[in-house]
Amino acid sequence: MAWSRFFVGNYLANLSNNVINPLLSDPNTYTRPLVLFDQRRYSRRTKTPPKWLARRWPSVSSKGELTPDNQEFINKLVIQKYQNIESPLKDGPWERGTWSPMTFRCGLLGIKIGVQPQWFKNGKKISTTLIQIVDNHVIRYTPPDQLPKNAPYSVVHPSWRGKYGFQVVGALSTDPQWFSKEYNNLFKDAGVPPKRKLCRFLVTPDAAVQPGTPLSVNHFSVGDYVDVEGRTIDHGFQGVVKRWGFKGGPASHGNTKWHRRPGSISGGDSSRVHKGKKMPGHMGEERRELRGLKILRINTKYNILYVVGGNLPGLTHGYLKVTDSVLHYRKAQLIENPPPMPTWHAEDCQESLPEELYDESLFQFTDNSLQLKEESN
Repeated sequence: MAWSRFFVGNYLANLSNNVINPLLSDPNTYTRPLVLFDQRRYSRRTKTPPKWLARRWPSVSSKGELTPDNQEFINKLVIQKYQNIESPLKDGPWERGTWSPMTFRCGLLGIKIGVQPQWFKNGKKISTTLIQIVDNHVIRYTPPDQLPKNAPYSVVHPSWRGKYGFQVVGALSTDPQWFSKEYNNLFKDAGVPPKRKLCRFLVTPDAAVQPGTPLSVNHFSVGDYVDVEGRTIDHGFQGVVKRWGFKGGPASHGNTKWHRRPGSISGGDSSRVHKGKKMPGHMGEERRELRGLKILRINTKYNILYVVGGNLPGLTHGYLKVTDSVLHYRKAQLIENPPPMPTWHAEDCQESLPEELYDESLFQFTDNSLQLKEESN
């Protein structure tokens, strides 16, 4: 866990000291935890963006042809532009709704930074995954009545019409010079710089968040149950032994080039290969979602969630979507203690939040681990 603390501490310290300005950072040469992971759609594994998505990269990049003086002048203009841009929050916050069991709140977009063990008060050890919520802002909200009517199922499902709207959230600001004009225009109404990663959430109208609103780790509370979604690790083309766990052939006694083969793939009566037969092929790089994971600990200084489980999908430093759990038996606990609607606002908290928030069942290392009692004579 030392490397995770080193990354988080140094990254935020550099931001505070203006050593690394994320607004003027190159997404192609940035540190590995902040590289750009493109969204995949249509097929299960494709890097081809859909036709309706705004083109991210410009056709011709002229940034490398600028002189150092011209580059410094443009960087000052970029910073000045986004410092003086008008935010939609100046018109006042939207009316807040009341939480109900049918409410769908907006989620967060985090970075998986590692796995760290935790201990309960009874001594039981459990693995937790650390998810850092870095620079999240609401980019756009589309109400249910404005959803496209003739959009394909990959964009708008028929069961969503009239019930849910779209809330677009972006993470990690970057230099607008590296992106196309169409992509930069997506952030014009929100009043924030372009983001490296965009994500869409289904929300009900009573939980809509005003564009331009920053989202922090306090969107959730300790003890809440969340659903985490991400892309699994890509292993490429693999055989049946690694992909499906086949035993393979014998290692000796006349075996020649049959150690890791699948064997017969069709029966004698059918004389065909049945659908769904486990065969060699591409392994990994699929969307996976784990539901009902409990938040055991929250670090409010570095915006880190400690989520139960060490098997969350994706590579370390990859992106993860974190939303309220849709499991009905997990939503029951929110009736007595509803979450902040539509999100957490700093003005709602009169007292300063502690740096570490723990679940009541979690052991804190500041407490005494052993208590000795005097024996009575």
